[in-house]
Amino acid sequence: MKKLKNESALLKAALKVGETYAVNRGYKNFGATDASKQKIEALYRLLVNDKMIHPLAGDQEDLLSMKHKLALWIQKQLPEGHALLK
Repeated sequence: MKKLKNESALLKAALKVGETYAVNRGYKNFGATDASKQKIEALYRLLVNDKMIHPLAGDQEDLLSMKHKLALWIQKQLPEGHALLK
């Protein structure tokens, strides 16, 4: 797995967009005390369930891979020329 340029910023954007998506789907907001690990896993599973991203292989389902998958997802959603894509 090759690290993306601006991966941490992409992950931050993915969490923000993903949380909005989850709320629109009927999920409650994440609390301020929820750990980022919980948010990442919940959003990853929601996007896999909705077939917006392909699932990881069972032996590769770890936090780093989920973060990378979310960063890839948001990277594809951003418009051409966005600051995070440079």
